[in-house]
Amino acid sequence: MTALPPCEVSWFSALCDDDYEFLGVPDPKLRSSFEHCRDIVFQAESGGFDNILLPSGYALGIDTTAFAAAIAVLVKRIRLLMAVRIGESWPPQLARQIATIDRLLGGRLTVNIISSDLPGETLESGPRYARTVEAMAILRTLLNGEHLVHRGEFWNLDLDPAGVTTVSGKCPPFYFGGLSPAAREAAAEGADVYLMWPDTIEGVRGIVSDLGARAAARGRTLKFGYRVHVVVRETEAEARAAADRLLSKLDAATGAAIRAKSLDSQSAGVARQAQLREEAERQDGYIEPNLWTGIGRARSGCGAAIVGDPDQVLAKLNAYRAEGIEAFILSGYPHAAEADLFARHVLPRLDHGPLHV
Repeated sequence: MTALPPCEVSWFSALCDDDYEFLGVPDPKLRSSFEHCRDIVFQAESGGFDNILLPSGYALGIDTTAFAAAIAVLVKRIRLLMAVRIGESWPPQLARQIATIDRLLGGRLTVNIISSDLPGETLESGPRYARTVEAMAILRTLLNGEHLVHRGEFWNLDLDPAGVTTVSGKCPPFYFGGLSPAAREAAAEGADVYLMWPDTIEGVRGIVSDLGARAAARGRTLKFGYRVHVVVRETEAEARAAADRLLSKLDAATGAAIRAKSLDSQSAGVARQAQLREEAERQDGYIEPNLWTGIGRARSGCGAAIVGDPDQVLAKLNAYRAEGIEAFILSGYPHAAEADLFARHVLPRLDHGPLHV
């Protein structure tokens, strides 16, 4: 059997009010705050995770860029995957912010590019992703320390990079996700790591093949990442019981309301998560062995969890690695407690380390 390359294993800090003991039941002690999200980052760092996603949403939680700057001076080893919403950003200023935070962090910053709207405005999918491609090109040029001459649909810029540079003098890796044709084209054009939400092994294989071909047509290559929740316990029965407990206080109307109010509730990625959930209804929510879609009943976006004992969870991750996945962004509820369980029972058995792009 061919040895699998090392993988990057990241956790998730709930900056967007996404932390619960029971899904759909807000808990004041788990609300987004600097202190709570800081503690999740500390748990991930002490547990040995390589990176941690700092998500971003306009309506919920605290500001990601401000949090990243604050936490950067408190962590010693872990990388930060800072989400930035392109619709809310002026690229030259964002480049300065990225370079400054990378400096604060000692060169350990990575960036999750989100193709967002400007709050209060809506742009059609095609133009929105076209704007994101322009932004990634502008950021990459400036963060590589090069003079920028950009004539595009959304920005016309002629300027030198700011005086502050990243530690490496190069642009940090761009992680980027989206399932629509426009999103796939944007990833192939400007991303370094394509992130996907939970899917079947066959589904992952198809996405890797398609995005790899799109990138190759441009003379580029992509790395692939997989964003999924985890529920790991000593036995499979205990893990399934823990998963069921997460939904034990959720009613259907509350779940539907949570999904409907999400900013991305109409996206192709969310539609795929809903399709998987519907197909799994006759199998207690499991679309395939150890992949449970119940999470999606109470949240939009990433809607499934790997559920099982440590051997099963490890085997599932390795099955994705065999399909080309080299980065995982994991989470669980509550996030600090589940990070500890995964760090003790699964992480030491994975060949992992920071992703090199």
